[in-house]
Amino acid sequence: MFIMILLAGCGAAVGALCRFGLMQLAQPLNSRYQLPVTTLFINLTGALLLGWILTAPLAIHQQVFLGTGIMGGYTTFSTMINEVVLLGRNHRHHIARLYLALSLIGGLLMVFLGTLI
Repeated sequence: MFIMILLAGCGAAVGALCRFGLMQLAQPLNSRYQLPVTTLFINLTGALLLGWILTAPLAIHQQVFLGTGIMGGYTTFSTMINEVVLLGRNHRHHIARLYLALSLIGGLLMVFLGTLI
């Protein structure tokens, strides 16, 4: 049991560092577009990878490290929801709805594609 907790925690640290690095590199993109494209990219690629991880012939330890850990630390539902709320507060309701739809529908499609890989 302890090894699983350790695997999930170490994976989450790796995933969070990857997310942070991408957010820093892609910061200029967020000011160029009306949508929070960096978070959208991270969540969609995370959904794709999670779909693959959960259907790949991996040992349970690998699934915990990669899926629960890395993908859990990499993707960020709370940031996406916060960005939707901020868009709404700034009276950009149509952008907020588009972003939410792209995130949810795109995420479902990406998980499905991941399971096909």
